[in-house]
Amino acid sequence: MTSPSARRLKERGSRDLWLDAAYQALIEGGVDSVRIQVLSDRLNLSRTSFYWFFESREELLEALLDRWEQTNTRGFVAAAEAYAETPAEAALNLLACFIVGQQFDAGFEFAVRSWALQSDDTMERVRRADETRMEALRVMLRGFGFDEIDADVRARTIYLVQIGYISMQTRETVATRLARVAAYVRIYTGTEATPSEMARFLAPFGYRLGDDGQPAPVKRGTG
Repeated sequence: MTSPSARRLKERGSRDLWLDAAYQALIEGGVDSVRIQVLSDRLNLSRTSFYWFFESREELLEALLDRWEQTNTRGFVAAAEAYAETPAEAALNLLACFIVGQQFDAGFEFAVRSWALQSDDTMERVRRADETRMEALRVMLRGFGFDEIDADVRARTIYLVQIGYISMQTRETVATRLARVAAYVRIYTGTEATPSEMARFLAPFGYRLGDDGQPAPVKRGTG
């Protein structure tokens, strides 16, 4: 028999349930789709149940931006701060962050940046996040001996290229992106990734460094 408290929870949902629905609506249709009635219909919950968890739509939107910062900005900074013995290895850590997508949600990033074009407050949050991320890059590069100007320009180059992929909705296969990684590392850092660094980078994608020095898919056994 279902307890009264469990029944009430089912009728109201939960804060995370409403926030997850708002996230999906934002990704699929932009901020104008994040409406209480739309979400209640999506969740098959009453509109009034929303107010158990959020005072208003504005509070929900703030929670969405908090989630975006916790996911993307925190993930990006963690990649910039990850252990690396060389500038090339540090650049590979960052590229993996974007290609794998576990630390950085590209769809979320695009949706928030599109939203910022309609909202000065959201644009301010985006600009602060951009500065936090670029400062993490500058710190990373200065740690490898780059001077202030060099670190700043290289940080901007890395960041603006990767965000440009998202803003321009560039569509590339993983194989295409991996084929360009070594050149990106050289341009970003002025150094070459070693074969062992490239091998470690490629392995999680199911690739290896081929005899020609280019990424090649790992052949799986059929036994």
